[in-house]
Amino acid sequence: MGLLDILLGRTKPVAPDLDRLFALPSAAVALEAATGFAPTGQGAVCFATVEGAAFEQTHREVRALLDADTDREGPPVDLRRDEYGYSWLVSRRSPEQVPELVNDLHAVNSSMEVNGFGPQLLCSLAVFRQPEDGRSLALVYLYKRGTFYPFAPLPGAGQRRDNPLELRVRAALDGDLPMERDLGRWFPLWGAPGL
Repeated sequence: MGLLDILLGRTKPVAPDLDRLFALPSAAVALEAATGFAPTGQGAVCFATVEGAAFEQTHREVRALLDADTDREGPPVDLRRDEYGYSWLVSRRSPEQVPELVNDLHAVNSSMEVNGFGPQLLCSLAVFRQPEDGRSLALVYLYKRGTFYPFAPLPGAGQRRDNPLELRVRAALDGDLPMERDLGRWFPLWGAPGL
């Protein structure tokens, strides 16, 4: 970074570090101990919608890669589009298979990155649920920042979130995950798969 960049307030973007996803299994244990939210086994990778043969080829490669895992029921990955125009590759595992879910998310991100779709990657998430009341929570990995944040929609409240819970989760996981410090980047993920 040069002097002109410093004077103009420009910064270099953080290089994505997909290996940070591998901290999720231990963070899931800490999250359950601190808040009672348990893994659901569902996760997803969100990206700006891509059309064309190159993306279809990448999608087939991801399916083939994840299909090689015979310890799974149903399709390895499901492609969805949300009402905001973003695409989600969704993976489902049993709740105790958090490491395998993380491997799936890492494989999807890596395949997209290797095939030139890294700029379209937005985030990955793992979904958790509280057994007592069924509330949902996602731990969201921001691809371009290399950090995590919690997203907790309030059930039955429209598009409102449980900010106190999100802050409690951040405090509980601060030593386990690189948490996003800028609260302005804790984007709401309305309609995300599993929430």
